[in-house]
Amino acid sequence: MAQSGVKIIAKNKKAYHDFFIDETYEAGISLAGTEVKSIRGGKVNMRDCFAQVKDGELFVYNMHISPYEQGNIFNRDPMRVRKLLMHKREIARLLGLVSRDGYSLIPTSIYLKKGLVKIELGLAKGKKNYDKRESAKERDAKRDIDKHLKRSQRTEA
Repeated sequence: MAQSGVKIIAKNKKAYHDFFIDETYEAGISLAGTEVKSIRGGKVNMRDCFAQVKDGELFVYNMHISPYEQGNIFNRDPMRVRKLLMHKREIARLLGLVSRDGYSLIPTSIYLKKGLVKIELGLAKGKKNYDKRESAKERDAKRDIDKHLKRSQRTEA
């Protein structure tokens, strides 16, 4: 997401801990005006959200968008199901992968692109506990190597 004109609002870090993310897709999201204002303010929680294909359409569940402070009667339910906007071909392909190969659709981030709210969906396969421990070991080893390299570069200079 290091493109120009993209402002990341929220990332789902837990998704990378609990799942192997194979591919990512970009989708638009159908929102009310007060929801857009809340998202621009960073008031969104993606912790336990997921996406599913239902009747040929893509929906995101359990995404909490806090009510807008000045929204009064125009505020919507923070946990409502929201429709995602993708091409029919992409949705059909995702439906095939999810139903046949045991993948899940997990939102990994929500961001603004050219003023529009977009959501990044990851095609994910669940990790077992031993996979999570292995990932933690690799991360710790990489951190140690980087620390030693930095220290050795400091002593040389």
